[in-house]
Amino acid sequence: MISISITSIPSVLAANASNKIPFDDITNSYAQKEIIRLASLNILNGTGPRTFSPQKPVTRAEFTVMINRLLRLEAVDSAIAAFTDVRKNDWYYGWIQAGLNLGIVDGVRPGIFEPQKQISRQEVAALIVRATKMKAGSTSSSLPFVDSNKVASWAIPYVYTIHKNSIMSGEGNKFRPNDAMTRQETAVVLARILDSPFGVKVSKGQQTSVIQMGWQYDSTTTQFINQIESSNINTLVPRWFYLENNGVVSDNSNKELMTYASKHNKKIWAMLGNRSNSELTHTILSSSITRNKVIQQLTSYVKKYKLAGINVDFESVDPIDRDNLTAFISALSNELHKIGAVTSIDVSPDLGTDWTDGFDYAKLGKSADYVVLMSYDEHWSTSPKAGSVSSLPWVEKALNKLILSVPAKKVIVALPFYTRDWSYTSKGVVSDELSLLLQNQRISAMNAKLSWNNTTGQYVATYSKQGTKHSIWAEDSRSLSIKAHMAAKKGIAGYGYWYMGAESRDIWAALRNVVKYSAY
Repeated sequence: MISISITSIPSVLAANASNKIPFDDITNSYAQKEIIRLASLNILNGTGPRTFSPQKPVTRAEFTVMINRLLRLEAVDSAIAAFTDVRKNDWYYGWIQAGLNLGIVDGVRPGIFEPQKQISRQEVAALIVRATKMKAGSTSSSLPFVDSNKVASWAIPYVYTIHKNSIMSGEGNKFRPNDAMTRQETAVVLARILDSPFGVKVSKGQQTSVIQMGWQYDSTTTQFINQIESSNINTLVPRWFYLENNGVVSDNSNKELMTYASKHNKKIWAMLGNRSNSELTHTILSSSITRNKVIQQLTSYVKKYKLAGINVDFESVDPIDRDNLTAFISALSNELHKIGAVTSIDVSPDLGTDWTDGFDYAKLGKSADYVVLMSYDEHWSTSPKAGSVSSLPWVEKALNKLILSVPAKKVIVALPFYTRDWSYTSKGVVSDELSLLLQNQRISAMNAKLSWNNTTGQYVATYSKQGTKHSIWAEDSRSLSIKAHMAAKKGIAGYGYWYMGAESRDIWAALRNVVKYSAY
């Protein structure tokens, strides 16, 4: 086809055309309509002020950015870089990290992305199938193209699916799997996605409203408010109420936080704690009179301060108090429901040990409005073995077990904003608890070696200091996104975070992406 320059059009027509067409070099492109549409949506940009370069090949980085923009995701400035050839100051860094967090894109091999490499048609097929949540075929799927033998075995399921769903069709009965995707081809394919049922959901911006609760810890009210304003939190959990002797509930409420929450449409679920005092907890829970005394005080506080609910956090509950705890939550819920407030209770994963025997998960789930799964401390501070605070398979196993007893729509998954630095000494392992901020600083300062562990869904950082080996099972935007995305697929009510102020800010963009993408 002969290219016709826009300068050959009469001047008046050229002026009118330039008002309608954002690029001067797409007049003869078969994808002109799609290019204009996608440019108006800021999914595709030009290569110059009025240049699109329709026949120019698309790179892996460019296509990743395009698909992320189509999905309305945010770039994530991850604290831990996944690829050695994608630097933090590269314009596409945050987009590649965002796609990686959600399992949409991956490297060509561990630690390598090859961002400037031209993306092939079969790579595009794989990326689109993952991004749009299509169910991929199998490696034995039969392809209808004369060059099917050129499709890589790993790409067969994706090419089959992308063709079946009429997103990519090939040309002249050829798929051309190893050919580079041009910018005009990309425009056509992306427009087809937008017109698909999945694309319609994305265009409408469909997403669910989920609970995002954050605990206050070791911070002033001003600090806590600043932490909230930099986050996704819509439900504040200040640690205001504690069990005391004789059934008294101490009140550490703060008017400044109440005013802030009311003004900014945030809910407060004030926490009731027991300071891990199992003896005091038993004394109070074992007496119906004392239980009711506590409930009356809590109800009066909720009324007085116009709270949205109470978050019960009882640690070290003795197994003999299993029924007493259930009775307490049932009675508390009944009273709070009368005044329009909710009850949530924090529970540890069901380990089948004395540590968790105090929780009757099914009965607690019937009485409480929400059951908060504290999905951390897989390896605790004095664990005899080094390991993750919250590995993906451990969290998923715990969640799967809980939702057998409690409806998923009542479950909130609490994620850790901390980890542990394990040192290997001659006397055994010793751990040092780290906030994610401190974790990132230490990994950088010690020039730690990072490797991604697919099993735990985490980076493992290793370094040596004064001859002692150290390991950190890191928590970052990628590991937290994977756990949050897994939980979202099960239909949970939302997320909790222990604790506010311990996270790096990139976490919030990543988690917003999870909520948005999970809702499509």
